[in-house]
Amino acid sequence: MAEPEMDGIAWSATADSLVRDARNGSDRAHANVTVHRTPNAIGGDHPSDGVLLRVRSLLPEFTGALQRVAEQVLTDPAAASRATIVELAERSGTSPATVTRFCRAVGFDGYADLRLGIAAETGRARSAGWHVDIGREIQPNDPLERVLGQIMAADTRAMHDTASLLDLSEVERAAVAIAAAPRVNIFGASGSALVGEEMQFSLHRIGIPVWAWTDVHNGLASAALSRPGDVALGISHSGETGETIELLAEANSRGATTIALTSFPRSPLAELADIVLLTATQATTFRPDALSARHPQLVVLDLLYVAVAQRTHERSHAAFQRTAKAVHGHKAAKDS
Repeated sequence: MAEPEMDGIAWSATADSLVRDARNGSDRAHANVTVHRTPNAIGGDHPSDGVLLRVRSLLPEFTGALQRVAEQVLTDPAAASRATIVELAERSGTSPATVTRFCRAVGFDGYADLRLGIAAETGRARSAGWHVDIGREIQPNDPLERVLGQIMAADTRAMHDTASLLDLSEVERAAVAIAAAPRVNIFGASGSALVGEEMQFSLHRIGIPVWAWTDVHNGLASAALSRPGDVALGISHSGETGETIELLAEANSRGATTIALTSFPRSPLAELADIVLLTATQATTFRPDALSARHPQLVVLDLLYVAVAQRTHERSHAAFQRTAKAVHGHKAAKDS
């Protein structure tokens, strides 16, 4: 079956403009900063490592026919691993040629390699004890025992996927930058703002000068006062939150080192940042991707926080002791 196809990236012109403007403005400010990116930041050393994670990460970039193939693979990976190229094309309403293009887009030479990769990954999931029906919808009459199992399975899988995605050299660079920064700004909206405030709380306890901004006006004012050496951390699961992109772009244009925490490595926020920290998600009923991203985000930020504390050990230890002593008198007295 032939169909008109428009395969490509569907980012907004506004986000694209902000990224270009920030990059143009920061070329001079970052003249002495070399940005290093891992060439294969998503999916490991071989295309068969984390196939479904790779497809999920690239999904926002696909449009039209390629997007339909990706959604079909993610909806029923086991069936995709058993289907012929013609069967997968029919189920996704596309053509074998489109399926072949999809394989190349996610790093495989052909459909046979894709099938083997998916089969290997679903096999590893079963061996690890993850629920085969991890993507099953939670029904209104499901017992809480089953609901708990679904949530635990989804979060466990998301943690493992995040660990495989995360580039530890990027975490190292982020920790070094934060440890030396005169000022750290954290930007996020909605659920990401809550995650940012948690990070602000942790860093504040060890004496890092850090602020978490949820109001755009106040955030922009703080970003505009950024200087080289400062750090700006933008948090957005999709990497397409306009306010967060704008705030990070402003800080970037003033010479701050910018860090993005996102699930999509080619999103506008990631393209804008000097350092990219990636997370993975496993959505469940009532917890779509944006909500299920919180736990992986917190794990990555906990790792970053500990890495900062390691690099400022004496200062952090002293600060933690002082802050703990200051609030100790407000804790409930223990029974003698």
